[in-house]
Amino acid sequence: MRFLDAAGSALRAGPLFFAMVTMALSLLSSTAAQSQSSRITEVTSPGGIKAWLVHDTTLPLIAMEFAFLGGASQDAKDLPGVANLASSLLDEGAGPLDAAAFQHALADHAVELHFDAGRDEVRGSLRTLSENREKAFELLRLAVSEPRFDTEALERIRASQMAMLRRRSTEPNALANDRWFTLAFPDHPYGRPVDGSLDSVPRITRDDVAGFARRTFARSNLRVAVVGDIDAAELGRRLDIIFGALPATATLTPVANVSPQKIGTVDVISLDVPQSVVVMGTGGLERRDPDFIPAFVLNHILGGSAFSSRLFKEVREARGLAYSVYSYQVALSHTGLWFAGTATKNERAGESIAIITDEFRRILKDGPTATELEEARSYLMGSYALRFDTSAKVAGQLLQIQLDDLGIDYVDRRNALIAAVTLDDLKRVAGRLATARDALVVVVGKPAGLSGG
Repeated sequence: MRFLDAAGSALRAGPLFFAMVTMALSLLSSTAAQSQSSRITEVTSPGGIKAWLVHDTTLPLIAMEFAFLGGASQDAKDLPGVANLASSLLDEGAGPLDAAAFQHALADHAVELHFDAGRDEVRGSLRTLSENREKAFELLRLAVSEPRFDTEALERIRASQMAMLRRRSTEPNALANDRWFTLAFPDHPYGRPVDGSLDSVPRITRDDVAGFARRTFARSNLRVAVVGDIDAAELGRRLDIIFGALPATATLTPVANVSPQKIGTVDVISLDVPQSVVVMGTGGLERRDPDFIPAFVLNHILGGSAFSSRLFKEVREARGLAYSVYSYQVALSHTGLWFAGTATKNERAGESIAIITDEFRRILKDGPTATELEEARSYLMGSYALRFDTSAKVAGQLLQIQLDDLGIDYVDRRNALIAAVTLDDLKRVAGRLATARDALVVVVGKPAGLSGG
């Protein structure tokens, strides 16, 4: 409490004290990130299950992040939404506990347990007090090994999913993103909606979700990261208890590498709203590509920074076309993508698209300046520690590093990789990304002068 009072006094005292407090917190965060990176241990259970661990007894808490490779890319072509519905049901009853009893057990022991399906994996997260670990790990074991998929829970969650899909059917950002992937990947799993559709979700049966879990949840495609008050020996034993009953090998349908289609076209979804939402996407680099880090820096200069990027300066500051404009990379398991987006008045949507396109082409043709590179490196290196300021964030970062297959020492190497990026690297990457001069553009709204579809 005294620290909070002191911080409050500092804030009231004026901007100088605020700057000093901010700097101190930044230094503390940086130190924590570096100390944790050197303490990452790979744990192998007696049964051969691997996990990355940061043993930290500062607080009596345990955070676990895990993933099963497979995700919505394993949905049948005519039945999207199975992975999403299955993951939503994992904490709705398991083993001897029905949905109500399972949720009561979580609440009674202050356990947070969540599951979520993405295109390439099903992720789970667990948060528990150390003293409740026995119950927390047992509930997790039941959820992944003995999910019930009871009719009552299935129909309740299905109804919730349908309500969400109806809302998304009139939500401009959701419409734009869903349409972009549908057009870009017409004959590929990435083109199917992760959440399913108003047509497919009602047709999903208990056998469908149970079959997905049976095929996908296995030890061979499991990745685990743990941070907190648990040591390596205990974690090794717990891994076998939690996940040991799962099949040794997943039965996954192979997913082909793919590039986005319809590049250079514009698609308009007419919706009676005052602003047009714009999503522009094109091919990028996969995460395993040696040039991904230079491309990451290049994107930061283009549109990855909220206030200093070229897109922000041109679209918002110079012309006042939009409050927010951005670009970002997406590295899926079987493709790399580069996106930009904004929302602007209907009558100025075409102008905004033209400016974003020009900025894409200009940075790919001429590259950034030395000043832009130096500012980008400084920001990206200095802000990295903010990804490690809670145990949950640390676990999430370690899981993502595993999924991207970057190596257990990546936390130590990452900033050096950023620091090593040169202007020549950025020019080389810009040459490789020359096709990004054009994009598949999806606009939702009433954009003046634009048509397509």
